[in-house]
Amino acid sequence: MKKIFLFLLLIVFGVGGFLFFNRNKGNSITVDNTTVTKGDLIKAVSATGTLEAVNTVNIGAQVSGTIKNIYVDYNSTVKKGDLLAEIDPSLLSARVRQARADVMAAKANIQEAQSSAKNAKKTRDRNKELFARDLIAESELDSAQTGYETALAKLNSAKANLAQAEADLEYDETTLGYTKIASPINGVVTDRAIDEGQTVNSSQSAPTLFTIAEDLTRMQVEADIDEADIGQIRKAQAVEFTVDAYPDLSFDGEVDEIRLAPNTEDNVVTYTVIVKVHNPDLKLMPGMTANVSIISQKREGVFKVASSALKFKPVTSLMEMPDGSGAAEGAQSSKQGRRREDAGVVRNASGTPRTLWIYENGKLKSLPVKAGISDGMYTEISGDLIEGLEVVVSISGADDSKKGGSPFGFGPRK
Repeated sequence: MKKIFLFLLLIVFGVGGFLFFNRNKGNSITVDNTTVTKGDLIKAVSATGTLEAVNTVNIGAQVSGTIKNIYVDYNSTVKKGDLLAEIDPSLLSARVRQARADVMAAKANIQEAQSSAKNAKKTRDRNKELFARDLIAESELDSAQTGYETALAKLNSAKANLAQAEADLEYDETTLGYTKIASPINGVVTDRAIDEGQTVNSSQSAPTLFTIAEDLTRMQVEADIDEADIGQIRKAQAVEFTVDAYPDLSFDGEVDEIRLAPNTEDNVVTYTVIVKVHNPDLKLMPGMTANVSIISQKREGVFKVASSALKFKPVTSLMEMPDGSGAAEGAQSSKQGRRREDAGVVRNASGTPRTLWIYENGKLKSLPVKAGISDGMYTEISGDLIEGLEVVVSISGADDSKKGGSPFGFGPRK
């Protein structure tokens, strides 16, 4: 009987010890900290854009015909006035020759009209003298006057025909000149859309034959900035960007223009921002995709902390430390921290009031700070701070700390 009693007593103490030690194990707390550091912090607006030449000209044809000669190719460097291509001028040359013949004919008609007018004037003058002597009737004088006025009218018509013929000649000569396609700027040929022997039809719209980019040592990035971020962009702000062709290199630029015209696609509104870029090594090429960071604010030598530390919000249960103290104090500090955050929703010149938490001697202590700019990972903070201070990011393992003692009257271990 005594053995059975001892056996049952061992079982009871074994179960009680198991529950007691497992309860203490549930009370263990894991605290994740991060360190307050000092350094530079940059707030930037990120976007993507396309590299383009500052000035790109599409060169077309103003006359129709067959391409006779092409004098440039892709990547050819050209100067203003250099010949790029030539359209077969045969038909237009014939029209010019015809127009010149029309001018000559118009000049001959003028000479004929001048002679007729001169002869009509002599006849009128002679009839005037004869009429004054009563040698002819008045009707003959009137007829001579009419003949003279008609001759003058024919002379004026001949002069008008000459002016029309000369205008037609000028038009045809100008059109003939359009068969020679020349560069309007200094630059580089980035595209050629024609080949020799190809027929060009300009009757409906001028086709693009060449694309010339002017001075590729100066380029620009056309970046699309979301409407939520456009308010942070200002002219002359510094810009950093990368391109996939050179992933290890960073290029610099400067905001040159903020275009007011919105771009709307799938209910997303963006604005085009032009970034000036220097390209002395010609590494950057038109059409490259640029990953742009526009630096809206920059702080040097400031305290900063991981943004997750400012998001930590302890609850009352977490404030009950293993020694049983600090719960009320922690709950009150937590409420004060939340009130500070609520009061600091609108940022002022000195920053937004926030709260950091420090875990010392089994207690959580609040540390009021003011938050400044953020780059997403880190946030600028100011207040009673020292470099290297460890603050709480998260606490785990304290969920069972509010429970009572063991079945045997043992409370939580202190």
